[in-house]
Amino acid sequence: MSFPTTDCADADVSAAADSAQPLNAWLAVFAVAISAIVFCTTEFLPIGLLRYISAGMNVSEGTAGLLVTAPGLLAALAAPLLAIGVGRIDRRYVLLSLAALLVVANLLSMLASSFAVLLIGRVLFGIGLGGFWAVGAGIGSRLVQEGSVARATSIIFAGVSIGMLLGGSAGALIGEMFGVTGAFALALGLSVLSFVAQALWLPKLPVERAMPARDLLGIVLTGNGRVGLLVMFLALCGQFAAYTYVTPFLAQQAHFDAASISAILFAYTLVGLGGNFIVGGLQRFSVKTLLAATIGLLFGALGMLAWWATSPAWVLLLMAVWGLAYGALPLVLQIWMAKAAPDAQEGGMALFVANFQISIALGSLGGGLLVDGLGVSQALGYCVVAGIAALLVLAVSTRKT
Repeated sequence: MSFPTTDCADADVSAAADSAQPLNAWLAVFAVAISAIVFCTTEFLPIGLLRYISAGMNVSEGTAGLLVTAPGLLAALAAPLLAIGVGRIDRRYVLLSLAALLVVANLLSMLASSFAVLLIGRVLFGIGLGGFWAVGAGIGSRLVQEGSVARATSIIFAGVSIGMLLGGSAGALIGEMFGVTGAFALALGLSVLSFVAQALWLPKLPVERAMPARDLLGIVLTGNGRVGLLVMFLALCGQFAAYTYVTPFLAQQAHFDAASISAILFAYTLVGLGGNFIVGGLQRFSVKTLLAATIGLLFGALGMLAWWATSPAWVLLLMAVWGLAYGALPLVLQIWMAKAAPDAQEGGMALFVANFQISIALGSLGGGLLVDGLGVSQALGYCVVAGIAALLVLAVSTRKT
């Protein structure tokens, strides 16, 4: 995993490389970025739709959260297994197959007349999601010249933030206007667009060497790698135990209407983009300091939101702080992992994706149990325990980062 630097000379080299880059190379990058947007939109769509799925299919909100849990678990399994299983198959055909699976999953979700069928569609989606990030996350280095790799990778990863914008905020709004079927119809249309873009613009991407299974252990074999994986797991479990159920919280506890909730979720993710850029300007601080500050800010805001949501203005302020901190968290975690195991890039990315997705899955599952058992407001409060645990693990880590 590599990250852009802020060095001026590097920026000049990158700019020169970009100007010399063939148009077809950038079209290929944008095709993968479109796929990233659609995968992330589809992943987060149920968060905005949670209330409508619960009411329309006669299941509890905790049970509806399985639509986030199930694909997360499947993605966690699929990422390492597909990274190894695709062997030396041309990556163009792998990505096209995953894009086709996304079309099928969204079609099934759109046509679902029961919660069980909708859940099957989400399971198929989870397989495609894990495979896409295991193969597609680092594909930028195969599409452009060396000096443009950082920019190409940042364009692809921008799809995560854009997908969160569309999936969470637009999901809430479309669910209010057109229902669950309309929301998944939108996802289906976008997934067809993604497939067509890749079919038109992706070049052949042959590989010379299949990834051996031992490459997955590169991060695990380092002390900082193990610490990072555990901190990541705890922090993201707490994050998604809360975020999966933020829509019912904003409706039931803060009494916002559907249009306001959509705007709040849009702003949450937009502010998160700012958090991502802020991290880039704080490279002088140690990664450990940045990680501790980010986790502390995130769960501090979450705790105050759960226990002291006394006014709409206060809720909006805390949602902004929460969004800013979460926007920074994935990037700080990636930097930590890259420093922990610089020689285990492809296998490291697969394990990173697997850990990320299983954290989403178990977090949303745990959050659902808390919501059904305690109510949405108290459930958000208990999510802070995961953040405290992550900070304690980080505090006892004395290795240089």
